[in-house]
Amino acid sequence: MQSRALRDQLDPEGAERRFAERYERRSFRIWTDADGVERGRIDFEDEGGAWVRAIRDAALRPRRGGPRFVDSAEAEQARNLAADARTNDQLSYDLFLDVLRAGALADAASVFGTRQAGVRIVQVVDTAAEAVSVRTEDYGLSLPFTAAVQHVCETGTVTVTVDSTGNPLDVGREHRLYTPRQRIALAIRDGGCRWKGCDRPASYCEAHHIDEWQADKGRTDIDRGILLCRHHHAQLHHNRWRITRDGKEDFLLHPPGDAPPIPLRPRAVLVAAWAGIDPPPKRFRPEAA
Repeated sequence: MQSRALRDQLDPEGAERRFAERYERRSFRIWTDADGVERGRIDFEDEGGAWVRAIRDAALRPRRGGPRFVDSAEAEQARNLAADARTNDQLSYDLFLDVLRAGALADAASVFGTRQAGVRIVQVVDTAAEAVSVRTEDYGLSLPFTAAVQHVCETGTVTVTVDSTGNPLDVGREHRLYTPRQRIALAIRDGGCRWKGCDRPASYCEAHHIDEWQADKGRTDIDRGILLCRHHHAQLHHNRWRITRDGKEDFLLHPPGDAPPIPLRPRAVLVAAWAGIDPPPKRFRPEAA
């Protein structure tokens, strides 16, 4: 995924061509096999695949390590889903049929719970107002610039101003919890769980304050927050791990005991998005005169 994003930034015309080729290959086929079982195959194009992933993730999030629920009704719904005897594949199949039955005007709560499924696209724009890169917020799927233009027509935009390394501006200490706009900013900066080696996308994550709100007068500032998936957020709080940060340097993960801290560096695809891509080094030295 990261290498594809880098390739697409270096070759935007090629990215557009490859996007169009995958779109032309889209297909949906149903057939009956020799045992009388109805079978199907779908070849997705980029945006369609991202959309279906978003629908599935919204419904199965408690099963797949999504955020904790604080509302009693949501918590009960999550427990029921976790206890369901069906496999994830069976739940996905039943959800697929429910969505088809419900149609485009379905009430979000009746199919997806409390969160409407959707695909959020992040477009990086430089100081000259030129688009640099386009990707999906979850999974970091690289898209051509035209895909962002199309989505702006459909859904509008939310502008997040960042510095040269992708750090969004602070919004102060007015709120104990991160606001929806701050969560968008954290998702753009972090791309998902920042724990070393974790690949959970942003929609599965919780915003962690690296400073305690009361004891350390912690601020609900984006600079002092970090996205962690449910598992690693629990690991941090219950097993004596800590995360610190000096200004806007890398976040540091401190294991229990005296082990050295682990830098939580941004995901490679985001490093390329914010910092640009340096030309590759020359493979051969110039011939001596």
